[in-house]
Amino acid sequence: MKVMGLMSGTSVDGVDVALVEITGEKENIQVEWLAGETYSFPKPLQTEILAVCGEKPLTMKQFCELDDAIAQHFAQCAHTLEKKTNFTAELIGSHGQTIFHRPPTSSLGYSLQLGRGEMITHLTQRPTVTNFRAADIAQNGQGAPLVPKVDACLLSHSHLTRCVQNIGGISNVTYLPPRNHPHWENKIVGWDNGPGNSLLDLAVQKLTNGQQRYDENGQWAAQGTPCVELVQNWLQQDFFQQPPPKSTGRELFGEAYLNQTWEQAKAYDLSEADFLASLTELTVSAIAQDYQTFLPNLPDTILLCGGGSENNYLRECLQAKFPHTPIQTTDEAGLNRHFKEAIAFAVLAYWRYQDHYPGNLPQVTGAKSPIMLGEIHIP
Repeated sequence: MKVMGLMSGTSVDGVDVALVEITGEKENIQVEWLAGETYSFPKPLQTEILAVCGEKPLTMKQFCELDDAIAQHFAQCAHTLEKKTNFTAELIGSHGQTIFHRPPTSSLGYSLQLGRGEMITHLTQRPTVTNFRAADIAQNGQGAPLVPKVDACLLSHSHLTRCVQNIGGISNVTYLPPRNHPHWENKIVGWDNGPGNSLLDLAVQKLTNGQQRYDENGQWAAQGTPCVELVQNWLQQDFFQQPPPKSTGRELFGEAYLNQTWEQAKAYDLSEADFLASLTELTVSAIAQDYQTFLPNLPDTILLCGGGSENNYLRECLQAKFPHTPIQTTDEAGLNRHFKEAIAFAVLAYWRYQDHYPGNLPQVTGAKSPIMLGEIHIP
């Protein structure tokens, strides 16, 4: 079955569209890459999404219009890729655009993705699966991360321990024991580490008055020196001490948090490059601290994916934390690093629509039980 995955993450830098051919069933699937593109949001739509993520209030009319506008853009992206490639998707899995995520505490968690499936189905005339996080949350789970089960199927190794480290707006890890270990599936763990590119991108926008959206290849940050004392203070924040399962988003690591770090940095008389280097150090230190604190053992290999895998300076800093562990990308394990998350939601849609197969891992999300993920919309 040809399945298209649509994904926009917390960076809100565009819609990743991946088209794959999926065969097999349940965990015994094969995924063949067919095509993929990333399509930017129209500037007014991107600005509105970021404003809403930053707690801009909306009337219900404005909320509905934003929901429809995101769905229309996602559907247009799907049409554009089909037209370019002459492939026709038989099924669409759309993650949508997260605008709010609240992990469970004393009550159920809450996670809201806009880009309603009914609209995407109507416009594309393709069966569409959306709203993947709700079922896991209803089981008292975090609703995130949802990709570890897909990682296990597509990236686990026969005798090596691997960590799949996604660095998008938020960074998250999947720990994959070797398949030759007894009951290896039950030993898979994963969680959100903290900020990935979110604070770095916001900082670049702040420092350039919006003229730049990100630090390409980490070139600006590479000119600075991280303030170790400041980073250690930042790492005392409660989230970094919290054991898994855990998830986070812009609600915590957003503009307000950046402004707090900026005020704290003033006491150290840092240059702009030093500040960016320190934020990079926070991202990699949070990852390293999690590995050392919460993993049963360090991996044989770390596989990077997401936009952060393109940041050479960040990658060098991460390698310095793990001098004896090869850091590669998921490309080297056969899965496109730019589109891995979009591919994952194509697989989750296939499991829901074709296999009626649970897509979550309770030991990762904290849910009470395995459960099918997503709502199906039929043309």
